Amino acid sequence: MSSRQQPRWTQTWLGGVRSAGVDLGYPGEQLGLPQQGSGAVAGFGRRIGALVIDWLICTWAITQGLLRVNPAEQGWVPLAVFAAEYILLVGTMGMTFGMRLLGIRVAALGGGRPGFVAVLVRTLLLCLAVPALIWDRDQRGLHDRAANTVVVRM
Repeated sequence: MSSRQQPRWTQTWLGGVRSAGVDLGYPGEQLGLPQQGSGAVAGFGRRIGALVIDWLICTWAITQGLLRVNPAEQGWVPLAVFAAEYILLVGTMGMTFGMRLLGIRVAALGGGRPGFVAVLVRTLLLCLAVPALIWDRDQRGLHDRAANTVVVRM
């Protein structure tokens, strides 16, 4: 059966709202951000890459190397180090080591670096993982929405 013979509701449901003719624009358009280049919303690949780099730094370099703690025995230690890294680095520089390597940073919706409370809320929700896995059309997780932040390219 061709797609023209299928009921309209099936085409919309399976193809998403774009197949229904709704133009959502590019990620960040409603936030007043550019579509490409510096200040544009960072893509999933860069964000996940930065997260993996930061997790490896916190688990191997800091937890095992500096603190001499086995993460398999005390699984909360790498998470605590990860949270401390995010609060310290995002709160002061607007980015972590992984973010810096991949050319992204956390920005407040009003511009500039986010405040301490926003960084604290964002980090705590990021450590829960689930809020970070639920995205909106501007590629902001629930942790970003709660903190009024967005991850942008440098």
